[in-house]
Formats: sequence, structure tokens, C-alpha cells
Amino acid sequence: MERPELSAAIDAAAEALVGVLDSAVHRHRLAVSPTQLRVLSLLRVRPETNVNGLAELLDVVPSSASRLCDRLEAIGLVRRTVDPRDRREVRLAPTAAAEVLLEEVRCRRHEAVRAVLERMPVRGQQELLGALVAFGQAATTAQSAATRST
Repeated sequence: MERPELSAAIDAAAEALVGVLDSAVHRHRLAVSPTQLRVLSLLRVRPETNVNGLAELLDVVPSSASRLCDRLEAIGLVRRTVDPRDRREVRLAPTAAAEVLLEEVRCRRHEAVRAVLERMPVRGQQELLGALVAFGQAATTAQSAATRST
């Protein structure tokens, strides 16, 4: 397959995957928006994040990130804590309820992907696994090189 065709196939597959993942979550009418869910996911993997850092990650102005956090805090999914090293800094963290929600979403998504994979032949599943591992390694290598050059 030529490179443009391969790129188009990957783009189409990514769109299909996003559709599967989104439908797995939206069918269950969560109490949070996709953006709020993304915030919770970011905070889970970046426990030292403050509002300014979150704004950078989301590519929004700090006031927008702060309002997002206000709403998440109001429904018990985010807590603000003072940084013990610098009391002027406020860190954001997902609550236990947010952790439960994120795990529920992860399980639903995995089940939705599993259902699609079951419709594929076993050989196709194995080839997909190999290709995804190779793609992930290439992407990680490219990201590492870009980080070192800046």
C-alpha cells in the first residue's frame, strides 16, 4: 500500500475507533461532558497539575480551565489542594468518585473495542496488534527526538 493510502486508512480507522469509544460512553448518559472527562483523565496522569498547566494542556485560557474545574469541583469530581512546597500554588486532583467514573469509562470502552475485535478474523487481530505496537514505538521515538531537539 502506498503511503497516502496507508495514511488515509489509518485516519479512517482512527475515526472509526473514536466513534466506537464515544458511543460506548455516550450510550450511558454520563454526568460529565467529553471535555470534563478529558480533564479528569489528564489530572489522573498528571497529579502535580495546576490550573495554568491544565489550560496549557487543553490549549485554552486559564479562566476557561478554572471554570471547568469549578464545575467538576461542584459535582465532587475534582479537589483543589495547596501545594505544600509553595502555598501560593493550588494543585488539582481527581477525587475517588472521579477515579470510579474513569474506571467505568475505561471498562465500557474496552468492552466496545472487544466487540469490534470479535468481528475480525484472529489473524487480522494478530496483524493489528503487531502494527499497533510498531506504530506506538515509532510515534514514541519521534516524540522523544522532537523533545530532545527543542
